[in-house]
Amino acid sequence: MLVRASLFNIRSRRLVWCHGGSHACFSSQGGRQKLVVLGTGWGSYSVLKNINKKLYDVIVVSPRNHFLFTPLLASTTVGTLEFRSIIEPIRNTGFRQSAHFHLSRAADLDLEKKALFCESGVKSSLNYWLQFDKLVIGVGALSNTFNVPGVAEHAFFLKEVGDARRIRNRILNNFELAVQPGIDESEARRLLHIVIVGGGPTGVEFGAELYDFVQQDVMYLYKQQQQLVKVTLVESNQILASFDERLRNFATKKIQNRDRFDMVQSSVTEVKEDSVTLADGRVIPCGLVVWSTGLAPRHFTRSLKVEKNSRGQILTDRYLRVLKTPGGDALEDVFALGDCADIKDVSLPCTAQVAEREGRYLANFLNKKCAEDVGEFKFTSMGMLAYIGDYQALSDTPNIKIQGFPSWLLWRSAYLTRLGSWRLRMQVPLDWTKTLLFGRDISRFD
Repeated sequence: MLVRASLFNIRSRRLVWCHGGSHACFSSQGGRQKLVVLGTGWGSYSVLKNINKKLYDVIVVSPRNHFLFTPLLASTTVGTLEFRSIIEPIRNTGFRQSAHFHLSRAADLDLEKKALFCESGVKSSLNYWLQFDKLVIGVGALSNTFNVPGVAEHAFFLKEVGDARRIRNRILNNFELAVQPGIDESEARRLLHIVIVGGGPTGVEFGAELYDFVQQDVMYLYKQQQQLVKVTLVESNQILASFDERLRNFATKKIQNRDRFDMVQSSVTEVKEDSVTLADGRVIPCGLVVWSTGLAPRHFTRSLKVEKNSRGQILTDRYLRVLKTPGGDALEDVFALGDCADIKDVSLPCTAQVAEREGRYLANFLNKKCAEDVGEFKFTSMGMLAYIGDYQALSDTPNIKIQGFPSWLLWRSAYLTRLGSWRLRMQVPLDWTKTLLFGRDISRFD
């Protein structure tokens, strides 16, 4: 049984923890400060790539051992891309010691003693305290269910590779079940009806990938079932609300004109195993519900005794330092970035672009030993991209706003250059080429 007891030696700044009678000590060496980074998302990964490791012993704590290129995650749900083509192992970034990456999750934080309580991600009974000199909190956020009944139990989210894999298996399972004896046409229609809740970029791009899959692969692999496939996109307001109105209208028109693709302006009040219920009482039978309707804080974020906004995000000053109490001073050695945080009085969107830029800024701030003459963090958007299917995309940038096939070329080129490593920049074009020449791989793995 874990004994949650720790002994701090102020002179040596060493933390000793006890677990089953054994001891392990965590302390900085060579005059370097210990920088603990939580998470492996866009913000944390950007810090990790840009930090000066001559100044810091960098320790990463995350239950995920890879960086995920989320803009292309929807492509993996139908086999356009393979899962490993959009992930980069964190250990590839290089650590001074192999023990400087912890496949664990942060469970508690003692700000006064500058110690983090961690729970192992590979052995449930292993827990420990980890001391730090500086801490970067980049734990991301969860999908927001808005407390709609049945969402957590029956809907699928699309934030991690595991989510995409579960969606892919459900799609393939439903197609295979729809062709088996004993399944009548009405049940086959239900199985092949996919409901997407949320009309943001994730929901729209997942719908786009589904459309391409149905048009390019289902017509050959499941000929008799193609006419039974239906996709319904449910959005309470308007799709792609953050995009330019002209581009948004172009996307809306394209989607509405597609066969077996419906757009419904409503909200979902309940999700069941075989249907969703809308606000007007209408029930839509379906075989898969993908939920993409905003973000909610993780338990770790909610548990922190620091200043937060109305959405539960950690508030920081303009140097990304965490604000301890409303109206109080910032913590000099604790920083937060990405979806789990927001800058007080300068609210920013929860996007990969913001998090990546914050990570670069914070690494430079830390490399300059937190000198405020570096300047405050300022964000200028480079624009937004969204794929809408059939080799059509939207590009909404400060300088150009284009749509259609030219935008699709820009969409692919831009994402290709932003992939985390040269290995991924080779794998992704190969996957695209294989899909174009041979179709999508529909192999199913448990």
